[in-house]
Amino acid sequence: MTTRRRDGGTRKERRRALLLVGAILILSGLAGCGPSAADLAAVDYTPLPGDDWEVSTPEAQGLDPELVAELFYNAEDVETIQALLVVKDGKLIAERYFNDGGVDQSTRIQSVTKSFTSALTGIALAEGCLSSVDQRMMEFFPELADRIVDPRKNEITLREMLQMRAGYQWEESSSELFELLYSGFRPSNLVDVPLATDPGTHMEYSNLTAHLIGVVVARACDTDLLSFGEAHLFGPLGIEPSDWITDWEGYYNGHGDLYFTAREMARFGQLYLDDGAYQGSQLVPAEWVDESLQTYSEDAWPYRVGRNFQDIGYGYQWWSVTAGEHHYNLAWGHGGQQIALVDDYNMVVVVKADPLFGQHGDAPWRREKQNLNLVADFIASLP
Repeated sequence: MTTRRRDGGTRKERRRALLLVGAILILSGLAGCGPSAADLAAVDYTPLPGDDWEVSTPEAQGLDPELVAELFYNAEDVETIQALLVVKDGKLIAERYFNDGGVDQSTRIQSVTKSFTSALTGIALAEGCLSSVDQRMMEFFPELADRIVDPRKNEITLREMLQMRAGYQWEESSSELFELLYSGFRPSNLVDVPLATDPGTHMEYSNLTAHLIGVVVARACDTDLLSFGEAHLFGPLGIEPSDWITDWEGYYNGHGDLYFTAREMARFGQLYLDDGAYQGSQLVPAEWVDESLQTYSEDAWPYRVGRNFQDIGYGYQWWSVTAGEHHYNLAWGHGGQQIALVDDYNMVVVVKADPLFGQHGDAPWRREKQNLNLVADFIASLP
């Protein structure tokens, strides 16, 4: 027999009604949890004074100011963010610093360094130091040739290294490699570290591989990576790294540890949006920019980041992401450092955050994802 309440409904009907009311209340709360018009109007993202960037406004550059205001409003809740910049059509339209960050603060940009190393590789090709991305890695390490036991290492090409397809493992995959990452690399690690896969067959993110790219460029051009960068990229672009850490043998770390300000990062991003040209000079070959921003590996990052951070691919030391209806390229470093290139909008978005040096695991990854999703959600919101 069905039990009825005094109101005439069954317990099952009553339960359904309560669930429906609860769902409506939850959805109503979610709909109202975003910033109000007054909240957005109170957000100040006016660029700071300075002569290194021409400034403008979102409206003048055809961008909805409310979307930009919401980006900066949401940034206030991100735990580790230090700087957020938006450049549109070559003009700085929004800028703000958080959590003790500052316009002159030059800090470790982590693996964003890899995208700079990629640029220097393209320049080395243009300068004739390198003849092709199909040159083999071992051409540049003759002193180690008689120590190679795995013959596959003799077949690794610079192209495969740039695509993270050399066969070396991600350092966080084992305690030994993780210790090596933080104790510091040497060129001879190309011998000591075993290959996990056949070269060219599988994309595996590897800091050692990126570092060896930098060593190859330095050896091929008979100089050090910093001097080469100052002569051909940093100096002509008007940016100056405050530091760049070296390995045990004095080679600058091609995989990380380069120091720049947020505005300098934006300058590099704009250079790539402009096909490698700056003030009438072709600093990075346009063909190299195009090749670098292609997607050679899909599903390149196996971990979930967020609902608008999808289709994660990899080029020549640059990531690619789909956010909503938009594709963008990304220089990405630990902690959530970012130079995002939104070609559809001729726009650069830069995030600097606490580099979380030496911090790994669930809690640091959660903080990093906050920064990544901040940018992806903004890009997905664009019409």
